[in-house]
Amino acid sequence: MTVVIGVPANADPAETRTPIVPDVVKKLDALGVQLVVERGATQGAFLLEDDLAVTWVDSTAEVISAAQIVWTIGNLTPEAEAQLRPGQILMGLLAPYSSAEHASRLAQQGVTAFAMELLPRISRAQSMDILSSQGAASGYQCALIGATRSPKFFPMLTYAAGTIRPARVLVVGAGVAGLQAIATAKRLGAIVEGYDVRPETREQVESLGAKFVDTGVSAAGTGGYARELTDDEKAQQAAALAKAIGKTDVLITTAAVPGKKAPVIVTRAMLDGMRPGSVVVDMAAETGGNVEGTVAGKEMRVGPAHVVGPVNLPARMPVHTSEMFSRNLYNFTAPMITDGELVIDWSDEVIRGTALTHGGYVAHQSVGKVLGLQTVAVRAADPLADQAPTDVQPAPAVDATAVQPLPTTDQEPQA
Repeated sequence: MTVVIGVPANADPAETRTPIVPDVVKKLDALGVQLVVERGATQGAFLLEDDLAVTWVDSTAEVISAAQIVWTIGNLTPEAEAQLRPGQILMGLLAPYSSAEHASRLAQQGVTAFAMELLPRISRAQSMDILSSQGAASGYQCALIGATRSPKFFPMLTYAAGTIRPARVLVVGAGVAGLQAIATAKRLGAIVEGYDVRPETREQVESLGAKFVDTGVSAAGTGGYARELTDDEKAQQAAALAKAIGKTDVLITTAAVPGKKAPVIVTRAMLDGMRPGSVVVDMAAETGGNVEGTVAGKEMRVGPAHVVGPVNLPARMPVHTSEMFSRNLYNFTAPMITDGELVIDWSDEVIRGTALTHGGYVAHQSVGKVLGLQTVAVRAADPLADQAPTDVQPAPAVDATAVQPLPTTDQEPQA
């Protein structure tokens, strides 16, 4: 039976990206995959119907009815999700930690949901890593926002009457987004510094031509994450960071923790120590912000600083971010298609580790722990993994009004 991948129009009118682009259409066609796309699903990324050799339909319902696999950027509407069939595959950015009700609903419907945010961070999965590809776009955008809001030139400028000194930029967090922000600010000519609680990032920061801010605190942990700092270490870190922040013209923060509210790294006291006209761009605004006083989607004056809380940064450049997203999804999906048939190898740690729900159960232990839901891991020994143990009850329905805020854990951010 021919594998059919469906792409519905996005439920969020502000979302401009699409998970399907012409290059990936050709690759899927070579695998014998048929594509069904809802009209309007690609307009935000400036792709017209003539640009894609797919079957076009007029509604999300038609997409879901025809598809074995549904690709999406963001969750479907509740009405659309209710139409998903048992065994149908939902794949994309699903905000897995955001709602116990949502995870339970997908499990109860028997949907196999792959939340790409859960992709294991291992070398083999790098070509599938949507968070990294979209994070690079976010970091790039943060540098541009800082440059356009700053009352200073980023580069050194020589003119007839003398020389203008370059702006100073500090980037907190040296993950993919932070490193891209550093690289972009450096290309724009600013004097750039970078900081991360993980000391192993020093070499990466310096390789981009930036200076690493050394607070004297090492928070190296396991799995690429940082460990929890002691109170004394936090105080030492804050003092050193406040000094660096006070000298900067543009501050960019990028620290985020999966399943948790973003950690507050920059306090109001630190902002008060900045120079008038300073700009702060808080990339973590959507999850609470790294900066005290950040408001998601707003630009605020906090003390002497102009604080920007941008949202959905990748959607600001949908042509390239759609290409990146689509290629990531293709690289994740292609190994599941053998001789034109859908064959999921549940012994693959990448596939198993990305599964949010399967067979009527929430399958990801970390999500279950954060949301307070019972989980049943997919059995790697069974390549079909069609049945979960019979002595465990399916995920219960959850009253959305009763869902508690996400609990804290003992991890510092992977910036």
